[in-house]
Amino acid sequence: MSRIAFLFPGQGAQHVGMGKTIVEKYPAAKELFDRAAEILQYDLAKICFEGPSEELDSTVISQPALFVTSLAALEMLRADAPDKVLACEMTAGLSLGEYTALVFAGAMSFEDGLRVVQRRGEAMQAAADANPSGMVSVLLLDRDKVAEICEAASAAGKIWIANYLCPGNIVLSGENSACERAAELAEQEGGRAIPLAVAGAFHTEIMKPADSKLSEALAGVGLKKPEIPVISNVDAKIHEDPDEIRELLIRQVLSPVLWEDSIRTMLDDGFDEFYEIGPGKVLKGLMKRINRKISCETVNDS
Repeated sequence: MSRIAFLFPGQGAQHVGMGKTIVEKYPAAKELFDRAAEILQYDLAKICFEGPSEELDSTVISQPALFVTSLAALEMLRADAPDKVLACEMTAGLSLGEYTALVFAGAMSFEDGLRVVQRRGEAMQAAADANPSGMVSVLLLDRDKVAEICEAASAAGKIWIANYLCPGNIVLSGENSACERAAELAEQEGGRAIPLAVAGAFHTEIMKPADSKLSEALAGVGLKKPEIPVISNVDAKIHEDPDEIRELLIRQVLSPVLWEDSIRTMLDDGFDEFYEIGPGKVLKGLMKRINRKISCETVNDS
């Protein structure tokens, strides 16, 4: 018998038009966007459905947008295949998606989750504005080789490994000069380097003081023990204690995302039926690189 797990996407999966047909068809999804507008004090649905893309892609907007749109997609699945939702035994989310996973797992309310995500996006945007920096995806090279490249590129500026996404896809994050040097070194080693269209060096020390601002936001949130296990991005492990979860969410802003490790934790536990719930199909693509035999279906209107 299959074991079902849900995955929720992170920043970068957004696109203009996301969620529009879901909201038109499913009242529960429309209600989420209506509640979001009251909390955020702007029309999130209009930006998601109509753009412009420059506004939707900004860190301040894209994080709440992905959070709400992913939960709207969950409502679509809940209406169309309620048995799948009831059968889900574990969940994980990529970076921002971890908040969506925690809301689905009952660890925090939709309202609290959205308020924290809004503060998170604002804090990360402010940190990026204060410290010009970027991210570069290194393809076709293994972890050890990327670590060597990161070490060598540090002579040109501060740089760290930010995301372990899947075999042959590791993201470096740091000062622009160091990212440019890392890209050169990766190409020399037979890899490919793709600069990412992001505001700054996410999941590194450059994001300070976003972690302390996030800590303030989380202090007022009543976290509960998740009803199903949620994998943490920081250590690819399951945590049930609300205080531990809170601390890991704060650490996540400055720590590398262990996505490949998180998926392997689930696979080792026997999970073999995955659903990517939210815009795009990034996580489905990563799953193919981790284990192409595993089923991963997308749940969205992309």
